[in-house]
Amino acid sequence: MSEESYGPRTEAWAALARHAGVLERVPIVELFDRDPQRGRRFSAEAEGLWLDLSRQRLDSRALQLLLELAEQTRLPDRIERMLSGERINNTEDRAALHVALRRPAARPLALDGEDVMPLVEAEREKMRALADSLHGGSLKGYTDRRITDIVNIGIGGSDLGVVMAAEALQGYRLPGLGVHFVSSVDGVQLDRALRTVDPETTLFVVCSKTFTTSETLTNARGVREWLLQRGGADAVAAQFVAVSTNHRAMDDFGVAQGRRLDLWDWVGGRYSVCSAVGLVLALAIGWQNFAEFLAGANQIDEHFRSAPMDRNLPVLLALAGIWNRNFLGAANHAVLPYDQHLHRLPAYLQQLEMESNGKSVRRGGEPVECATAPVIWGEPGSNAQHSFYQLLHQGTDPVSADFLMPVRSLVDRQEQQDLAAINCLAQAWALASGDPAAGSNADPHRNYAGNRPTSLILFRQLDPATLGKLIALYEHKVFTQGVIWDVNSFDQWGVELGKRLASRLQDSGTSEAPPPIIEPALAKWRSWRG
Repeated sequence: MSEESYGPRTEAWAALARHAGVLERVPIVELFDRDPQRGRRFSAEAEGLWLDLSRQRLDSRALQLLLELAEQTRLPDRIERMLSGERINNTEDRAALHVALRRPAARPLALDGEDVMPLVEAEREKMRALADSLHGGSLKGYTDRRITDIVNIGIGGSDLGVVMAAEALQGYRLPGLGVHFVSSVDGVQLDRALRTVDPETTLFVVCSKTFTTSETLTNARGVREWLLQRGGADAVAAQFVAVSTNHRAMDDFGVAQGRRLDLWDWVGGRYSVCSAVGLVLALAIGWQNFAEFLAGANQIDEHFRSAPMDRNLPVLLALAGIWNRNFLGAANHAVLPYDQHLHRLPAYLQQLEMESNGKSVRRGGEPVECATAPVIWGEPGSNAQHSFYQLLHQGTDPVSADFLMPVRSLVDRQEQQDLAAINCLAQAWALASGDPAAGSNADPHRNYAGNRPTSLILFRQLDPATLGKLIALYEHKVFTQGVIWDVNSFDQWGVELGKRLASRLQDSGTSEAPPPIIEPALAKWRSWRG
């Protein structure tokens, strides 16, 4: 990226900074008074998603400048380069082709001159065969009993996305199928899972691209020993499936040849839920539902590529985030779904956004000249109203927020879903306007300043296709912001240091004196452990 096209050095950025000073003094309610058509002008709809930005602290001039910022940072060109298979992950010399994972097989997509779609389709067929055999009753364990439980063993991108999706689509699961997740290395989840499941009827899915991730391998080895004690090597071969590129390690572990699925270095972990990492989701909800999930994501991919910037949902959502983070000083962003099915969405987006754009170095190695990713946090809305909404309404730090709201109940309790929707809309109203009766109430403890910026993402119901759309929406939002900030959204060097030092502590034993910065804590831990 040239200096002229780097976000903070563009003409649009300078103009936005000036205009933010003007808008800071204008209440959101006044923006509605000025423009009776504001609700229509600041909303956009595509592929069954409706994005409402009308309660952002934006006016037409700010939105136009943000769109100019997208153009001046060459966003349309960068979108095309990513979707065409260029090696845009410059620090690792890789493409970022997660879009290929949900692309129709008949549409070629070249990487270094080779169509990757046959590779993608081959893994899809393996996933489909396993899902169909599970749902058809022919997938059995080492004693020929039908599989009744699945345990996914992974961490980070091999856990957060599939956990979120499996919870979100719980109503689409095969009846009676137990779905469990083990990620933490402390053994608690593993112990709970092994106390719950039957070794003869449980399929264990190990997701590790390199088959060397210490947390995942520690848990997988614990399961392997548990199975060996009960059924020997035959049990390991029958009850394990692995998603990895390391075939030698899978040989040593005992994973059967027909139970292996591949990954590629052009799919980052946090972007991998549509790949074979999503096997547990395909097993849980069945192939047809999983195919609809992929199709929904692909619809937003195509929308992102072709829609004009001023009607492009990921772009608009990203620009609202840029405005709040860089020009209004909001260092925190809350994700507030009004559907309990999405209770793991904030955790998933924490990784997607903060691991992707939590950077202080530009793509070329220079220091950034602006704030980058905000802190992402949140909970389902109804419960959150009774916990941290106090801070949202009356806290000292500005917090932007996304509300996500389905219209229809998936559990045949429409009146209760309607109540959730009313609460969602009321909170959006209150955060934007403050207390409508404030003029008659002089009690400072009951003062609500309003002017808290929020977006609303409305959809008819949370079905597999809609979940795919939401995932792609946020993936492309993150990419858009990374372009404007000129950070590489597809590496994660910041997570490596802790791993390296943990390995150093683990391997050192007593032969190497620990550094003073950690020695007291290490010594106390060792003394208490005995």
